Amino acid sequence: MRLKNTLLIIFALTSALSAQVDITGYYEPQLLGVKIENQFYQLFSNKLRIDLEMNSSENITFKANFDYITYHGYTSWDIKKFLPDNILNEVPDFVVQGVPVNPYQWEFKDRQFLDNAFVKVRFSKFDLTAGKQQISLGTGYVWNPTDVFNRKDVMDPTYEQPGHNALRIDLPLSDKSQIMGLYAPTDKWDSPDLIVKVKSRAGHFDVSLLAIQKQWKFTDARILDFINNKFYQLPVRRRITGFDFAGEIFGLGVWGEFAENHLQIKNSVWLDYEQQLAFSSENNQFEPMAINKQYFEWVFGLDYTFRSQTYIMAEFYQNNSAETDYHNYRFNNWMQYMMAETKTITRNQCYMMIQHPVNDFMTASVSGLYSFSDNSYAVFPTLAYNIFENMDLTLIGNLYFGKKGTAYSENMGSGFLARARVYF
Repeated sequence: MRLKNTLLIIFALTSALSAQVDITGYYEPQLLGVKIENQFYQLFSNKLRIDLEMNSSENITFKANFDYITYHGYTSWDIKKFLPDNILNEVPDFVVQGVPVNPYQWEFKDRQFLDNAFVKVRFSKFDLTAGKQQISLGTGYVWNPTDVFNRKDVMDPTYEQPGHNALRIDLPLSDKSQIMGLYAPTDKWDSPDLIVKVKSRAGHFDVSLLAIQKQWKFTDARILDFINNKFYQLPVRRRITGFDFAGEIFGLGVWGEFAENHLQIKNSVWLDYEQQLAFSSENNQFEPMAINKQYFEWVFGLDYTFRSQTYIMAEFYQNNSAETDYHNYRFNNWMQYMMAETKTITRNQCYMMIQHPVNDFMTASVSGLYSFSDNSYAVFPTLAYNIFENMDLTLIGNLYFGKKGTAYSENMGSGFLARARVYF
């Protein structure tokens, strides 16, 4: 019934504005297959995306994207199956009215949501964008230390990112320089998310300086709110100063990012956390999470295209707050990584890719991840095929190699992803 009502609203709006609104979109069926603990699981999804765009004048543009996704097959994944045995020893047992419960589940439920909906107004001196919009920061291909709104999928880093509610202003300073300011409200009026970014052209390089304030949360998955079925989240104020650049030198594409993070935790907030932890771990004696209040991240990448159209690239990433020894990975480290609160669980790693066009319609590539910190790695062979004019087919394999407990260990589950996309 909800889907029917939503579609009726969309069709009514688009019919009423059909003379002014451009309506596009796509349908995307996808099959994910993964082998875990000698069992093979599959998850199938259907995604319908409707894109609306209206230019009511030279100064005003409205855009919106509506997504509807259904899931089928194995829709409830036990997170503990991805974790090594030594980490499972840290996982608490939860019992409700004498019945054991497992809250560590990935639940794939049908979703319908407004992914983006914003208006952009062009004034004589600046542009103003208000609403739910995509906010992409940084120049990295796989990792973006300066992007506090998104985390890319290392298997498919170019997939579209979700929208975020914000007010953005873009002000040109000169032909080569501009400043961007962003305000995103949070649950407390006195601690919004703020970004100031100054971008300029210097020779063959685009260079940006950034200052960011972001309300952040660290999940302690050992503390469970049974009433709301949520894990405890420690609120933190995160402040970042950093820069990014992208350009060309000696025929090589070069890019990079740097971000220095400072975390602020109020004493009253930490005291409440310790009390919650003591109450929840009365029989387990849990230690508080170890949080590095000051750390840095950086990315550096290179790419090159040969005359044969073969493309190669490499990107190196370091997160100073992550561990260099996989024996020190803790349960909450894994949970925070899986919940996209951190970009990595291992400190030093790299991404490499080689790509070649098979013909005018097909491209083959092999990419891989390697952790210098725990010697684990993953390989992703990929085939992209423009099968018809308005239809693309993508096949991605994912193979994990590494000792149990490492970042890209066999516990993560090898398998494949098959995706088709039909545009309209």
